[in-house]
Amino acid sequence: MSASPGFLRVFTDGACSGNPGPGGWGAILVSSAGQVRELGGGQARTTNNRMELCAVIAALKALKGLAEPVSVYTDSTYVISGATTWIKAWRRKGWLTAEGKPVLNRDLWAELEVLASSRAGRLSWHYVRGHSGWPGNERCDEIAVAFSKGEPVTLYRGPLSGYRVPVLDVPEDTSVPARSYRSAPKRKGGFYLSYIDGRLERHAAWADCQARVHGKSGARFKRVFSEEEAGEIRRRWGAA
Repeated sequence: MSASPGFLRVFTDGACSGNPGPGGWGAILVSSAGQVRELGGGQARTTNNRMELCAVIAALKALKGLAEPVSVYTDSTYVISGATTWIKAWRRKGWLTAEGKPVLNRDLWAELEVLASSRAGRLSWHYVRGHSGWPGNERCDEIAVAFSKGEPVTLYRGPLSGYRVPVLDVPEDTSVPARSYRSAPKRKGGFYLSYIDGRLERHAAWADCQARVHGKSGARFKRVFSEEEAGEIRRRWGAA
């Protein structure tokens, strides 16, 4: 599904090796006028949750002064739940959790609260499952990982028409999954599909798929776990 125009779109992700350890964050801003700006940064010792928060904070700061509604897409249920629900209870309890413990990352939550409040009624949150092939999330992850490793990464700034990532492709359902006391098993296996210039290819490993799509304008890619799912993706891309 493609996100409709007319809104500011923000995609964010964080990464950390060690948790705590060296971390990085990445963000993509898409303006209603069809302009794209990538952002990224990192810290020598941090946590994954702090990087997730830093990504959203940096993106909202970069959009200061723009009045359009903002839609934030992230794979962090921690960020979405905190921003929409938990933070209200934390503040009422004097920044203590339900267990009476100090809230972790309070400094960042307080900063995010100010930014979100300035957009009251004009800020919406959308969940995108991480590492599932959604282009905006995958690209933010690339940026975050590069910064966490201290590797060079070129951050794009320019028209959407020249952006190699089909960033407006987002899931139809972006609601946060229902919380379960029993952790759902992680999906294993699967394969990757890539689609460039009308030609579809299948890859057993992400590294092979990434090598094909990297730097290619308009490239599409996704991880799938069944032939039925692959068929649906092919139909969506017009490659059936």
